[in-house]
Amino acid sequence: MVAHIVLMNACAPLVALAYIWIRLKCRTPARSFLFSAMAAQLLLLWAWHAPPVLDAAMRSHFLHLAMQVSLFLSAFWFWSAIFLVKGHRRWRAILALLITGKIFCLLGVLFVFAPRVLYPGVLSGHGTAHSPAVTLADQQLAGLLMIAACPATYVLAGIVIAALWFDDISRMSDPDVGMREAGA
Repeated sequence: MVAHIVLMNACAPLVALAYIWIRLKCRTPARSFLFSAMAAQLLLLWAWHAPPVLDAAMRSHFLHLAMQVSLFLSAFWFWSAIFLVKGHRRWRAILALLITGKIFCLLGVLFVFAPRVLYPGVLSGHGTAHSPAVTLADQQLAGLLMIAACPATYVLAGIVIAALWFDDISRMSDPDVGMREAGA
C-alpha cells in the first residue's frame, strides 16, 4: 500500500510537473484529456484491488510489476492532465480532483470498515503464517493510509489550483493589473 501511495500521490505528480515544465520550455502543445485520465486511473485502481486480481498480482512478480507500472502511468496521465488545465477551465481540474479523491477514499473506507479480511490469499501466498487479526489490522492500516494520504494530496492540489484560478479571475476583472503587467 505504501508503494501505491508513494507512486500515485508523490512520484506521479512530481514527474508530471517536470514533464509539463519541459513541454512548456519546448513550447510543445499538449491536450489533457482530463476526464479520460481520471476514468482510467479510477478503473485501474479498483480493478487491481478486486480480491482475485490483487491475489494473483501478489503471487506473480510479472503481474505485480504490471500493477505498479499501470497504476503509476495512469496516475502520471491524470496528474499531467490536471496540470495542463489553465485559465477559466481550472474548475474542471478541481472537479476531477474532488471526484478522484472521494472514490479513492471509498476504497480506503472499505479497507478500514470491512468486517473481515478482503484479501486472505495475499499474505498466505507469501509463505507467512499470520493470524486473521494481524491481517485485518494490516488491511485497516492500509485503508487508513489511503484515507490520510490520497485526499491530502488531492485537497492540497485543489487548493493550489483554486488559488491560481482566483488569481486569474482577479487579473481579468482588474484592468489596472493587466496594464501593470503589460508594462504600460
